[in-house]
Amino acid sequence: MKWRALNYETYEEAVENYKPEERWKVFDGTPEKFNIAHECIDRHKSGVAIRVKFSNGETESYTFKKLSTLSSKFANMLKESGIKKGDRISILLEPCLEFYTAFFGALKAGAVVVICSPLFGYEALKYRIEDSKSKIVIIEKEFEKMIKDITHSLNIEVILKEDLLDIIEDKDNNFEFTTSANDEAIIQYTSGTTGLPKPIVYKHKSLVTFTPTAKFAYGIEEGDRFFCTSPLAWGHGVWGGTLAPLIIGVTTATRSGKFIPEKVLEAIEEFKVNNITLTPTAVRMLLSNQNFEKYEISVEKLTYTGEHMDMDTFWEVREKFGVYPYGLYGSTEYGPILANFAGFKNWKIKPGSLGKPYPGMEVAVIDDDGNVLPPNSLGDIAFKKRGKWVRIGDAGIVDEEGYFWYKGRSDDVIKSSGYRIGPEEVESVINKHPAVLESAVIGKPDKIRGQIVKAFVRLKPEFKPSEELKIEIQEFTKKNLSKYAYPREIEFIEEIPKAMDGSKIRRKELRMRELEKLKGCIYE
Repeated sequence: MKWRALNYETYEEAVENYKPEERWKVFDGTPEKFNIAHECIDRHKSGVAIRVKFSNGETESYTFKKLSTLSSKFANMLKESGIKKGDRISILLEPCLEFYTAFFGALKAGAVVVICSPLFGYEALKYRIEDSKSKIVIIEKEFEKMIKDITHSLNIEVILKEDLLDIIEDKDNNFEFTTSANDEAIIQYTSGTTGLPKPIVYKHKSLVTFTPTAKFAYGIEEGDRFFCTSPLAWGHGVWGGTLAPLIIGVTTATRSGKFIPEKVLEAIEEFKVNNITLTPTAVRMLLSNQNFEKYEISVEKLTYTGEHMDMDTFWEVREKFGVYPYGLYGSTEYGPILANFAGFKNWKIKPGSLGKPYPGMEVAVIDDDGNVLPPNSLGDIAFKKRGKWVRIGDAGIVDEEGYFWYKGRSDDVIKSSGYRIGPEEVESVINKHPAVLESAVIGKPDKIRGQIVKAFVRLKPEFKPSEELKIEIQEFTKKNLSKYAYPREIEFIEEIPKAMDGSKIRRKELRMRELEKLKGCIYE
């Protein structure tokens, strides 16, 4: 199935002509009757829908027909079990046939899917299951004991992965969905740096909203062989990696289990992947594999999201993959708002930039009072929604050509002696020092300067912490960045704290550590 709409050759053409209502032309459904499972699975009559590469090296493929049949059986089972539209179902599985059967089957039945990571511990699972008020939890047998007290006390039904296909074997192959575009479909919990995770509720119409990303940003076309390395519990894995290509019946692929660079590279070769989306961390892990060159890689489009990509990685991607990496920028709460668009033939890459706003969106850099700032002024990245500016929570600048540049989280921005310093910019320089594996930079309270730059540095195994090395890193940063933005304090650390998916540094956690140390002093 070809794209029925959004067929713009250039960014300028799309900006001038694109209208949001055009997205509906891509689908069979209407606002009154719309279902993600139907649009992504049922209406595609033939071919492979999803391929999975397991960490043990094995591969499985699931056709549209098979997933349509199994998901209908699952939907009928839910209906017979008394599950009603809007009831929550938690799925705690890695990518596998049982996951996709339950995922699309639940959506087809009008239930709301809560995707949980198999990496979650007891407390994380307990919170999500209780907060979502799940009626059913689908897990592997090895997790059954861990959450038995939760499911028992709340009278939640448990379906084991190992039993799922047998349970639905005799159910009807057909199911008529009754959902509308405004019905809830998926819940994902944000991995915030403080407080309890917050549920983000997506409706069936979110698939329509995501369509410009599939077409404009990922550049997905008929005949593509798509691949995403991100876990399904993260928005990138389920929306970008799974649903986006399935919109037009493009085969997508993923990994299951532990991220093993060689197995991912095997999958890219085996599946003849030509369009791939991943995080910069995943990119670096693949590029650093000593056997990278032995794999036959024919990637034509490479997109990334989740974190900023440093310039060394950018140019290594260009050298080894043979393509420019295209970045996507947004948030779990608000979706994508900026991109370097792989879907436009004339797109000009500015290495390191976030790209430009999506066609139809108004994005700017604003000050604390909500005023739009002139080019090259540091402020908050924000977009217009119902006539009001909504801050994303990131600091940045926009240049004279309309390209945006990320400078760090807004609450991460360091104010020292009147200067506003973006932590990622400092980190990108420190990370180039030959002794540094990775770093995290925060603003530490200071009586004279307001804040000073403090760097937490993880060294490469062959280097040992020393005062001499601290001075060397400081001088290196002064030389390569600026004299006011270098780290006046450096602490060597074994691990940099990151979000559960490994994509973002938890700088707030580091700031809280420093504040704990300062309790009782004038900086409290």
